[in-house]
Amino acid sequence: MTTTATTVSTAVTATPWVTAAMVAPLLAPLAGAAVVGVAGWRRATGYASVAAAAATLVSGGVLAATVADGHAFAGGRLLRADALSAVMTIVIGAVATLATWGSISYLDTERARGHTTPARARAYGVLVNLFLATMALAVLANNLGVVWVAIEGTTVATAFLVGHRRTRASLEATWKYVIICSVGIALAFLGTVVLYFASVHAGATGGGGLDFDALAAAAPRLDPDVTRLAIALLLLGYGAKAGLAPFHTWLADAHSQAPAPVSALMSGVLLSVALTTLLRVKVISDGALGPGFLRAGLLTLGLATLLVAALLLVGQRDYKRMLAYSSQEHMGLLALAAAAGTDLAIAALLLHVLAHGLGKAVLFLSAGHLQLAHDSTAIADARGVLARGPLLGTVFAVGLAALLGLPPFALFASEMGIARGTANAHLAGPLAAALIAVLVAFVALTRHGIDLLVGPAAPDGPQLRLRPTAAAPLVAGVVACVALGLTAGPLDHLLTTAGSLLAPR
Repeated sequence: MTTTATTVSTAVTATPWVTAAMVAPLLAPLAGAAVVGVAGWRRATGYASVAAAAATLVSGGVLAATVADGHAFAGGRLLRADALSAVMTIVIGAVATLATWGSISYLDTERARGHTTPARARAYGVLVNLFLATMALAVLANNLGVVWVAIEGTTVATAFLVGHRRTRASLEATWKYVIICSVGIALAFLGTVVLYFASVHAGATGGGGLDFDALAAAAPRLDPDVTRLAIALLLLGYGAKAGLAPFHTWLADAHSQAPAPVSALMSGVLLSVALTTLLRVKVISDGALGPGFLRAGLLTLGLATLLVAALLLVGQRDYKRMLAYSSQEHMGLLALAAAAGTDLAIAALLLHVLAHGLGKAVLFLSAGHLQLAHDSTAIADARGVLARGPLLGTVFAVGLAALLGLPPFALFASEMGIARGTANAHLAGPLAAALIAVLVAFVALTRHGIDLLVGPAAPDGPQLRLRPTAAAPLVAGVVACVALGLTAGPLDHLLTTAGSLLAPR
């Protein structure tokens, strides 16, 4: 007997403000890309990218205020705004604002040291904005086929960004990223086609056969065997993009070789965009097959991902790869929360996505400054950060504390919520296994972080002074992490509504 996943939202009139808030996250980055493409990369055009990211953040806030208790459509039902898309638009905007802001000083230093050229800097600015637009489309689209196109667009944009430096290591990472994610996106495409087949045979007509609301309504009528195949393919496909095992091997290479602001976007946002796509799929799966089918898949991949990430963190000697494996660990934890599927677990999952995105943005931007100063990402080459650069060291320490889930940071609350939600779903065994892996990862990250921050520095190690333009986004990120940890404020209601929207009834 299946348990239908019913949404608690009601239709909201798409006022001009709501429509603008849905369209702005798509058009603002495209405008930013056009500005950089025409005028080239310089500080002024860099701030155009920051403005585009900030517009996305503001749009997320507008959506949170207007559609939190319902849903609205725009563009002939091509776009859908509800509590989940509002949360994810806020996440994209918040992390992107920090990343594009940090890109200005990062590219200035890269150009000064001959690591990039004006043409490649221009391409960087264009591609980052296209990356933001495709992620926004992925979370706002009402059609699973459009989501697939958007996710594929993120792969195209980020492939060139990962190889930005044109070194042997970055090009190897690019090829691994493209090959593995292409396999994943091909599986997701097949899953989309198979699900469309099931939808059409259940009575759907035209392109609406892949609309999320139509699929959710038709879920009890979908052929179970065909739907199982479709959901399994979608889980593997989007799981690969989210860095879940067994398709996780691209993640550390790509994140370690990409420019630091791009690593912040990939780690802090892109992985979560792919994983939250599975939350939309889960509504359909639960309605057609009951909660057990996708739960088993998410538990298997989530626990495997947690275990692999924890083991790889233990012996890690590269601080950017360390941060990448930490992201993999968090994606495994989010998969566990998605498997639990309770109101509390989903709300905690989304809080975790935002808190992890902010913390990881601070850490990757800090790591970028360390890499530029040492021309290396080895922990042994960058020890003694606190002594050589008190501001940079303090920022990194605060970001690491937030990432480790120490109170009062928001990841502490989100991890407690995930644990309670998982226990309430009667998944005590998987929860115990996950907590062991999280503990191993916690110890490994703490040990490596202490070594990096206060370990014995090389006698000729450079001083780590930050210019105001470089320090500003780091300080802003720290303030955001602390503020979110102290109170989620108006986000409480939004997160609770999103949990109710996606949990099976």
